[in-house]
Amino acid sequence: MAAPTIKFINLPLLILPILLLFHRASGAGGIASDTLNNGGNITDGETLVSAGGSFTLGFFSPAGVPTKRYLGIWFTASGVDAVCWVANRHTPLNNTSGVLVIGTGGSLLLLDGPRGQTAWSSNTTGASASTVAQLLDSGNLVVSEKSSGRRVLWQSFDHPSNTLLAGMKFGKSLKTGAEWSLTSWRAQDDPATGDYRRVMDTKGLPDIVTWHGNVKKYRAGPSNGRWFSGLPDMASDFRLLSVQMVWITASQVWRTFPWLPRDVCDEYASCGAFGLCNVDTASTPLCSCVEGFSPVNRSQWSRRASSGGCQRDVKLECGSNGTATTDWFTVVRSVKLPDTDNATVDMSATLEQCRARCLANCSCVAYAPADIRGDGDGSGCVMWKDGIVDLRYVENGQDLYVRLAKVESATRKGKNVAKIVLPVMASVLVVTAAGMYLIWICKLRGKRRQSKDILKKAILGYSNAPNELGDENIELPFVSFGDIAAATNNFSADNMLGQGGFGKVYKGTLGQNIEVAIKRLGQGSGQGVEEFRNEVVLIAKLQHRNLVRLLGCCIHGDEKLLIYEFLPNKDAANKYLLDWATRFKIIKGISRGLLYLHQDSRLTIIHRDLKPSNILLDADMSPKISDFGMARIFGGNQQEANTNRVVGT
Repeated sequence: MAAPTIKFINLPLLILPILLLFHRASGAGGIASDTLNNGGNITDGETLVSAGGSFTLGFFSPAGVPTKRYLGIWFTASGVDAVCWVANRHTPLNNTSGVLVIGTGGSLLLLDGPRGQTAWSSNTTGASASTVAQLLDSGNLVVSEKSSGRRVLWQSFDHPSNTLLAGMKFGKSLKTGAEWSLTSWRAQDDPATGDYRRVMDTKGLPDIVTWHGNVKKYRAGPSNGRWFSGLPDMASDFRLLSVQMVWITASQVWRTFPWLPRDVCDEYASCGAFGLCNVDTASTPLCSCVEGFSPVNRSQWSRRASSGGCQRDVKLECGSNGTATTDWFTVVRSVKLPDTDNATVDMSATLEQCRARCLANCSCVAYAPADIRGDGDGSGCVMWKDGIVDLRYVENGQDLYVRLAKVESATRKGKNVAKIVLPVMASVLVVTAAGMYLIWICKLRGKRRQSKDILKKAILGYSNAPNELGDENIELPFVSFGDIAAATNNFSADNMLGQGGFGKVYKGTLGQNIEVAIKRLGQGSGQGVEEFRNEVVLIAKLQHRNLVRLLGCCIHGDEKLLIYEFLPNKDAANKYLLDWATRFKIIKGISRGLLYLHQDSRLTIIHRDLKPSNILLDADMSPKISDFGMARIFGGNQQEANTNRVVGT
């Protein structure tokens, strides 16, 4: 993998791609040399190619401007679309007669052939008689002595243009004062210096700053020993900048990764003084004020014009001698630290000393640790005076301590007490309400269970079946009268399926659109009461595919109702034109049902009212025996019994 690069593109959006060059060009390295010797030259059309083939030096023209020729270095695999350094940025040649030579003083000279004038020079000094220029596989063009020491006299890495390659210097030398920065192209087809530049600001803590002319546009956040505070996911020793680009060999294209600035909160001072930007609050304004501050112009903030910033709610309590001891500090957590142009830095102080110094100086409005390496809250001291600007939330950001008046402390304590007491009281109320609700539910269920037991005993108490069937454990499905009335449209005549000696039968819909047949005992019918109880007990215990299935029952005052599965083909008494196969199917089904009643069930059950109207047919014309009100139960060894009345049809 070749060296990473960082690039400015020449558009108003200033971007710095990190080019991870996964591809090394091959083939060219064996043809073109990587070295220009003293006395040699490179003319337009000739190139130097680094030993590994990653970079090429030669003449090129920007797209759309064939008459302007520049000497530059580009990434070999993608050609002049990835130019990373230009020698004659401000003095293009107007023809193809340009020549690169090593002058008598050891300087690289770009000559305009016809006129013989120097278009560009490396201005090398202190050179010996024998020098060479070599293009390294890092993309660095180096002029050095040809002696065994190979002392470097000049290198392109000391003069970056719009691209930062690995190994280049970026920042400021504390010894010599020399600075290395990046500048954008003027336009896509013009490599002259543009309006954007990216520099290392060293006024406070080191910070990477992007300028548009004289206007500051973006900060990475001050360095804290581990990273730049606005870029906690990027190590400060290497990944300084913006968009990362990876060269994909197979498809011969660049794949780009996130840009910097990343979002609107990265725009410099977007929320003004003491404003705090939060890009995660999409449903609310991005800007808010630090605790203890309010918008300077609320009407503008309501229109999301927040650059006017915030002002204190309560003035600081500084004494006449310029010192104060009653103020306190609130912590703003996980933020990119403010611009340090108006800050003082002391790397030797502790955080407690920093707090004391800030408190003793009325001009100090905030402080933070300068170095967060190691354990604890950090060390060193950064103190801001008069104001703070360009503050935003970031993941894994730093803590900033902002100064407030003492009265704000009392107010905050009251708010904190309210924040604690109110949730506790609310929790107690919720728990109490939940307990009362559970007690009510338990009582309601107890009443329902008691009511159900009473109904069950009322049914079993008058039945001749319980002793034989052991029905004290029968699960009887009870349905409320109100639900049945709603299911039958208040027993509408349109819902009536038929009627007999027991009462009327209605069609209804219960639960999740379940169609049922509801048999309603005629009021005042003394004969039907015992049959009702008898049928509930029997069908609740008997289960067979040729016996009608009981789904529920209801006792409500004088009302007694049975709920059956709905069988769409009604009963066998209807005049159907049936083929013999269907008739035989019905006969076999009735026979299986009777065999179960007479022989296969635990007790022998005699229906005593078997007739076509009591044989119901389902959608498949399968028969089901119904109406067990007249049924009689025989014991296991009982062969005959007496009856007190004549029943049946």
